[in-house]
Amino acid sequence: MDHSIEPTALVRRLWRAVVDADEYAAADIVHTALAAGMDEEALLLEVIAPVQETVGVEWAADRISVAQEHAATAINERIVASLAHRRGGGPRPARRGRVTVSCVDGEWHAFPARLLAEVLSLRGWRVDYLGAQTPAPHMVAHLHLTDPDAILLSGSIPTHLPAAHAAITACQAIGVPVLVGGRAFGPGGRWARRLGADRWAADAREAAATLEAGVPRPAPSTARQAVDDLPHLADQEYTLVVQSRPRLVKQTLVELEDRFPGMREYGDEQRERTAEDLAHIVGFLATALYVDDPDLFTAFLLWTADILEARHVPAHSLVAALDVLADELHDFPRARRLTRLGTSALGERSPISVPGPGVRT
Repeated sequence: MDHSIEPTALVRRLWRAVVDADEYAAADIVHTALAAGMDEEALLLEVIAPVQETVGVEWAADRISVAQEHAATAINERIVASLAHRRGGGPRPARRGRVTVSCVDGEWHAFPARLLAEVLSLRGWRVDYLGAQTPAPHMVAHLHLTDPDAILLSGSIPTHLPAAHAAITACQAIGVPVLVGGRAFGPGGRWARRLGADRWAADAREAAATLEAGVPRPAPSTARQAVDDLPHLADQEYTLVVQSRPRLVKQTLVELEDRFPGMREYGDEQRERTAEDLAHIVGFLATALYVDDPDLFTAFLLWTADILEARHVPAHSLVAALDVLADELHDFPRARRLTRLGTSALGERSPISVPGPGVRT
């Protein structure tokens, strides 16, 4: 084996280059491996993708800064683009068909979708890559113009699942099958099935194989309502919690200051960070109500506890916030149950160091 193109060694070298913000060294590593005979799909999925995964892990562990994370991601994005441009000669003829790849509305983490688009292009598909945060109406308008064989939706953060659900139903209503992927859809794609997606794929290669096997077109129809797929939404708790989110965050912050007077000495930045954390807690709580799955909420709380402890903030502060929030949610039995389950999960936790369903800057 040519050790210059051994994936593990390349991952180590590329990681060092991107974390040092050395774009030219990073590009040289990748293009030299390509010239030495490494398969381009393997470069994308076995070298660049693991390096990007490491970026997230190191940020979560507080071993690199937000600025380093952004710089490393930007370098990886430009390297992927350089590989695509190196093929030259404009778009290659599509041997298989045409697909659209997009992130769900609100989703800014577009790198997994970009890798998927490149893999599908390498495998002979004509790919319309729409990038990050595509509103469903504009996505559907594009599908009307292009009539693709399928649309592939990517999501990393579970709080975008309601938007993903709206996109899934809108695309299916015009007869376009929907394949979804990404951490947002849960372990094993559990929430993808709950939201009615036609298919779920764990990674780019599985997505490509699924497309190659064929995904039947749904019959065009009037778009379903969310409650048609998720009857539990009839209790209106999700809607009311979302509508109450600003009030819940504000009141919880006030109550926490009463219980912990030291918080009154917080500066503007500390107060803003605390309010953001509370907003994320309410957002994940609401999404767990939407899909009716406590694991979505507890997984976020456990991940957040790890993030806080990596930054030397005691994780028990989350329990205090949940206690206050439970008092504010006295009219919402499902939501109060979720807060109790969250408190129990935090009490039983063992520190872990894995990327999870959290929010990154």
